[in-house]
Amino acid sequence: MNYLNFTKYIYLAISLFLAWDAFSKWNDGTDRFWLSAILSAAALFVFFFRMKFSKKFENRKKDANKQSN
Repeated sequence: MNYLNFTKYIYLAISLFLAWDAFSKWNDGTDRFWLSAILSAAALFVFFFRMKFSKKFENRKKDANKQSN
């Protein structure tokens, strides 16, 4: 399950790449930068969502260990 802690950073990398892609398309003058911008925002949302819930599950695991002792 340690790989789940690593995958959230993949979403961050994808978000940064798509933000760069949207910025470069916007500077070219094309009107197709919206798709990259929306996908970048969605990937950034998933990153923060995964961060929040991973902390929540860690705290739940710590509380369960304290109660069992």
